[in-house]
Amino acid sequence: MNPGEISEAVEQLALEPFDRAEFPFQFLRAFGNKDTAIQRLRAGNTNQSDIPGAVLQRGNIHIASCAPGRVGETLSALRDSPKTISQKAKFILATDGEEFQAEDMSGGGTVVCSFTDFPDARDGPAFERIVLHSLVPTVGLPRPLSRFWRYP
Repeated sequence: MNPGEISEAVEQLALEPFDRAEFPFQFLRAFGNKDTAIQRLRAGNTNQSDIPGAVLQRGNIHIASCAPGRVGETLSALRDSPKTISQKAKFILATDGEEFQAEDMSGGGTVVCSFTDFPDARDGPAFERIVLHSLVPTVGLPRPLSRFWRYP
């Protein structure tokens, strides 16, 4: 996928009705993860998460969808998860479809915004590091991705 396609896919994801069970897979797909990788995560073959309903892509990101109003608690659970550390997740992300929170595990910042606004938070340095750079190695795009982000 090229940066314009990623931008469009992320914006579309924020506009679609929120599906708690599917969001982690939709998020990864929006950044170019292939169907095979998604199928393996879904089947549990490569999903190493120890949190029910969460998806952990080794060396990349630990994502969880949660019940409304439990985003902060879920983000804390991801942060404290032994699997987040042992599987070397660089980023954690939690959402309930209303609120969106993500954190760079190396201390690079956090993003807190409404779910529908998360594509618009892309101008901030924390968003660039967490959401955009987290998935750059997966899709093989040059860094920094933000210079490509505003494709029409």
